[in-house]
Amino acid sequence: MSLNHSPETQTKLIARVPTITGRQLPEWFQAIDNGPAFLRCDERANWLADEHGLTHGYAAAIVHEHERHRRNRMGFI
Repeated sequence: MSLNHSPETQTKLIARVPTITGRQLPEWFQAIDNGPAFLRCDERANWLADEHGLTHGYAAAIVHEHERHRRNRMGFI
C-alpha cells in the first residue's frame, strides 16, 4: 500500500474524511497520537484501517495529513 497519493487525490480524500468517516481530522489525529507508537507511516495506516474499519486509502491519507501537521507544528519543512 502506498502512502503517496497525488496532491490532488490527497486533497480530495481529506475533504471527504468527515463525511465518509463521521469524524473530523482532529479526532483522527488524536486517535493516531493515542494509538500504538509505530515508527513507520504504513504501520500507522494499517493499524488505523484495521482498528477503525477504514479503507487503506483513507487511512493512508489521514496518516499523511497527520505527519504534515506534525512537521508543521515542530517547524520542519
